[in-house]
Amino acid sequence: MTFTHPELNLTDPTQGFAHFVLYTEPHLSVAGAAWNATIIIERQSSYVREWLDRIQRCDPNPLHTTLVDNHKIPRLFHPCVDEDADSPSAVAGSGCTCCRTWYDPASGLPVVGEHFRTRGGDTDRWTYTTYAPLDLRPGDTFHAVIIDRASRLFWIRTGAGSLSFVPEHLSRGYDVGRSGGGPDAFAQYLSQLVASGGQDTAVAIPASEQSIDPQLRAWVTSQDAARTQELTLRDLNAIRQR
Repeated sequence: MTFTHPELNLTDPTQGFAHFVLYTEPHLSVAGAAWNATIIIERQSSYVREWLDRIQRCDPNPLHTTLVDNHKIPRLFHPCVDEDADSPSAVAGSGCTCCRTWYDPASGLPVVGEHFRTRGGDTDRWTYTTYAPLDLRPGDTFHAVIIDRASRLFWIRTGAGSLSFVPEHLSRGYDVGRSGGGPDAFAQYLSQLVASGGQDTAVAIPASEQSIDPQLRAWVTSQDAARTQELTLRDLNAIRQR
């Protein structure tokens, strides 16, 4: 199954797949994802490093501008201090506040890396921002869902071995190890996966009590879920049958 939305008016009604939807209001200088959640990557993990090894540098394009505040858009075009000590984003010849642009070849989604280096380099870090998909790409299959506690991100390993962020809807972040909206959203997504035998990988909206398996919710809100782990459909069914 693929993500559908009653407000989506597709140009070609035979093409029902929605991976990314852009929303714009030019008169208000607003542009961003209509339904896709924004993913902010601030912490490293083995999965993050695998993803970083995959993304590819590219020139800035209009989608990259939707991932930064308007006043930061010029930084997308500034060289890093490592490339030009006189860059407009350089700070005293060694610090930096530039932005670099990439794209994810597996999803086609834009990626922006924001560089923050203090003068002298005592602090030197990159923060990456991208969008979560609304579904896996056509032809991708589900193999395992990954809880990555080091980065606090949630991934899917496809049947081909590729990493994808778990499809996520705007304003519905995922979490584990506690009660609340984030764990409920994740439990609903897992419930949908199990109920469909791993076939329905699209983002699950809206949440309802009837759509969340009580055993999966109990597990997601427990400390058993609050560790790095990869869960296949067999693992999720085992949790559900406890």
